[in-house]
Amino acid sequence: MIYRFGEFELDTSRFEMRKSGAPHAIEPKIFDLLRCLIEHRDRVLSREDLIAEVWDGRVVSDSTLSTAIKQARIALDDDGKRQRWIQTSHGRGFRFIGHVEQEDLQSSSLSRDLKQDIRYCTTSDGVEIAYATTGEGPTLIKAANWLSHLEYDWESPIWRHWIEGLSRSHRLVRYDERGNGLSDRDVEDLSFESWVTDLESVVEASGAERFALMGVSQGGAVAAEYARRNPERVSHLIIYGGYVKGWRKRGDPDEIVKREAMSALLRVGWGQDNPAFRQIFTSLFMPGATHEQADWFNDLQRETTSPETAARLFEETGLIDVSDRLPEVRTPTLVLHARRDAVVPLKFGRAFATGIAGARFISLDSDNHILLEHEPAFAQIFNEIAEFLAGGP
Repeated sequence: MIYRFGEFELDTSRFEMRKSGAPHAIEPKIFDLLRCLIEHRDRVLSREDLIAEVWDGRVVSDSTLSTAIKQARIALDDDGKRQRWIQTSHGRGFRFIGHVEQEDLQSSSLSRDLKQDIRYCTTSDGVEIAYATTGEGPTLIKAANWLSHLEYDWESPIWRHWIEGLSRSHRLVRYDERGNGLSDRDVEDLSFESWVTDLESVVEASGAERFALMGVSQGGAVAAEYARRNPERVSHLIIYGGYVKGWRKRGDPDEIVKREAMSALLRVGWGQDNPAFRQIFTSLFMPGATHEQADWFNDLQRETTSPETAARLFEETGLIDVSDRLPEVRTPTLVLHARRDAVVPLKFGRAFATGIAGARFISLDSDNHILLEHEPAFAQIFNEIAEFLAGGP
């Protein structure tokens, strides 16, 4: 939905605010507050209403709410005296006033502009893997990352902008690894080697002879290993948010204890209707998420796989170690990583650039393991990828 009022636009599909057609900087929580006020502009919203919707019912002080209202007014060139857009109803709450025009983008979203073609292939050990293609142009294959679902990712505000951006000038091929999404879920082998096998099977099924390869998070090591084994097939290697060594292989006792506790939580609380357990992972992966994005990610996690498989996959990520293989990677490589990533700290991603000769490393100004659409870093990453792909062999 796009809401237009005065010289402003609030675009909920891109999580962007615009003033006179140009992007207008705004904090994610203030964006959520404005959207809440606009969507319920037919009535006065009490303090409790705003806390329930914008802060998900968490304990919020009166000063925090007052500061947020003030920041929202500043973003709209408004103030408490004029109250051109946000009106205070003393003792009752707040209401968005003024004429608003809205445009429903449901019919003109990604699903209209791009068509997703989902197919299946079978690995050498008999596992059926679901893969999808979108867009046209040179082939770009994305290695699977921890937990995905081709259909839900397509619809979600977590991955939709990634799919759209990567498909803009390429034929994007992505897939659900074994145990996830639309691929076979009840499988015995969930090892790193099986993940490479999944990628090999998708490559062959896609018909691509030479292509660019991208790995996100866990997929970074898988993509690097495939490029090492098949240098004649991979023209460019892109690694975002990846890690050379998994959490158990890094040898940090404190980290191992924390991750083992998270693994236990996966088995106990993953499938529950209450998202409290999954919210722990959401907060780590995307501390800057809006309310809608956090809700989507909570639900997405539950839809992708079973609690037992989620725990097994999580434990296998701890065993990843491609450190001794990186010097054999000869593919031109671009490594990107969020500076304040809490899931995979920056130094573990930078190890790819250290280990692969000639690799270029770029740090991105973000707290999120999964970059969100409203972040400036998201536009940067696609500019860097486009430049890298245009300049290679």
